[in-house]
Amino acid sequence: MSNITIRVLALAALSLLLLGAGATLRPLAGLPEEYPGSAASVAVLSDVEVGFVQDMAAHHQQALQMTVRLPPGLDPAVAALADRIDAAQRLELGTLLGWLTLTGSPPINPDPMWWHSPTHAPGANLQGDADHHGTGTRMPGMATPAELDALSAAHGRDAEILFLQLMTRHHDGGVAMARAADLLLDDGPVKRIARAMLQEQSKESGLMTLMLAERDAVPAG
Repeated sequence: MSNITIRVLALAALSLLLLGAGATLRPLAGLPEEYPGSAASVAVLSDVEVGFVQDMAAHHQQALQMTVRLPPGLDPAVAALADRIDAAQRLELGTLLGWLTLTGSPPINPDPMWWHSPTHAPGANLQGDADHHGTGTRMPGMATPAELDALSAAHGRDAEILFLQLMTRHHDGGVAMARAADLLLDDGPVKRIARAMLQEQSKESGLMTLMLAERDAVPAG
């Protein structure tokens, strides 16, 4: 069994643990104690909040796919950054999935980015790479299957550059989504986590741009 296969299986197992961790964090997030499926639980989050949480969960899952595809032996600075992103997004993913379980919502958005339609966010402009159906908007920053395969096959400096390029674009897309949610929502735990993501991923995106410049490379378009 290859190292990548082992890491992917480990990620799948850890996702189940994180689902429970997200539910455990419910009191910290200010959510009530009702069990999933109750009337009060279902009403905890608005439709816009649920849509954002579903889409950001999918966004985080792809970021974790990128980190597990990195080969060993990378520059310690790149490896440390990848580990930091991996740890932060695993924890956030557990919280997001826990919220969806508590509200009785499916983990996958059947109409990605609908919450960012002109009705909900007038004048905003999100662009990206992953096709979806319904609103005509695309989830920003997502890598294509071919790009993920290329990352799996890359080694050394090439792997570092491709990872930094893909993750910078991915973070920029996540920042755009988080900024939209922050503007749409008045208050609550979803607005607070969106704002935290916006701030942290903006910092990491700036750092990765500098790391690319050190390697005579630029962020992906």
